[in-house]
Amino acid sequence: MQTDLDLPAPYRPHAAFTAAFAACPLIAILRGIKPAEAAEHGRALYDAGFRLIEVPLNSPQPFDSIAALRAALEPDALIGAGTVLQARFVDELAHAGGELVVMPHADTVVIRAAKAKGLACAPGVATLTEAFAALVTGADALKMFPAEQLGVSTVKAWRAVLAKRVPLVPVGGIAPENMAAFLTAGADGFGLGSALYRPGQAPSVTVAHAREFIDGLRAAREGAPR
Repeated sequence: MQTDLDLPAPYRPHAAFTAAFAACPLIAILRGIKPAEAAEHGRALYDAGFRLIEVPLNSPQPFDSIAALRAALEPDALIGAGTVLQARFVDELAHAGGELVVMPHADTVVIRAAKAKGLACAPGVATLTEAFAALVTGADALKMFPAEQLGVSTVKAWRAVLAKRVPLVPVGGIAPENMAAFLTAGADGFGLGSALYRPGQAPSVTVAHAREFIDGLRAAREGAPR
């Protein structure tokens, strides 16, 4: 029987992240969004049910977009930065009102910087060695990336040795129709990129895509016994 012996002691996930993830375990990735349009797309996502939104740092003026999202949305929405490659960006994120650091890798220096600032952190991991090292350093959730290469079988294998209260979040190639297989294998939520938002798309398109994913998640949960 699995126990929490596989968790670092103590494992204290970020309270606001935990609440937002429980409300909706879908992380919207707004890569390429511009500050002038961030609030409208953020509102569209929030109204559809999303509570976790990240702006990758390789977007135009990302911290301005993060600040705009933070100002436009209710406190229960958690706004963050994605593609955080260096620890020096953590302070700037916090100054903009961001509370979540999302990374494509598992640099423990970045994780420690995020946790020292009181921010939630979801590092990208592709092996169990990276996953456990990230948890020991303070990760709140594990971004399984790239999900289309790791696959459902990897999620199932990881879940056999990772405590169930550690969120596993596949990112990369996620669509409404393949969420059920990942959930059945042990995933808890998903990061959604170009299938949800592409630069230049209208807010009405964002709304439509967001609803498709919300409906897909609901259907997947109903058909995926845990």
